[in-house]
Amino acid sequence: MPSTAHFLRAALRLAASAVLTVGLSACGTFDRYPAAPVKAASPDQLYKIGALDQLNIVVWRNPDLSATVTVRPDGRISLPLVENIVAAGRQPADLSREIEAALAKYIREPVVTVMVNNFQGVSTEQIRIVGEAAKPQSVPFRQNMTLLDVMIQVGGLTDFADGNGAVLVRGSESGKQYSIRLKDLLKRGDISANIDIKPGDIIIVPQSWF
Repeated sequence: MPSTAHFLRAALRLAASAVLTVGLSACGTFDRYPAAPVKAASPDQLYKIGALDQLNIVVWRNPDLSATVTVRPDGRISLPLVENIVAAGRQPADLSREIEAALAKYIREPVVTVMVNNFQGVSTEQIRIVGEAAKPQSVPFRQNMTLLDVMIQVGGLTDFADGNGAVLVRGSESGKQYSIRLKDLLKRGDISANIDIKPGDIIIVPQSWF
């Protein structure tokens, strides 16, 4: 009759075989995606205010009406004499003009300047990095942003990352998926693996099976 040790060895071999099969299946899934285009230039974008952005609002010659405010999660702000103005999704200059129109009921020819601090941007334009990044997070999009810029901001990869199995999901192309070579870029210094990033991109870094 087979010993207990024999059954244990057989079970371990079966488990190892299952893990290998799953790992190869995962790698095959990522191989199906086309390589991300190196160039994906976006037209120049004027910054749009996002929820949790901090705004420094200056009303010329009226310091009592000036304020530093944080955009609420509902996308609105309130100021002295002006309440519940929608700020999220708008350009600072457009918001300045609306505040001027609202203040014109109380003061003569107001001049308002809106300056943005602590940029977050609108959520649909943020770059999201999930999985085996050192610091998974959402980061504001910047003009001419590249994959290398994003990965520096999130601190690179963990020791368990399958960098060359990473996937880029492009929201501006209805969620089309591309393969990206993070390991080649970050560990081997292969600049040919660097690509342009577009607003709304999602980067998924899987765990390595090996």
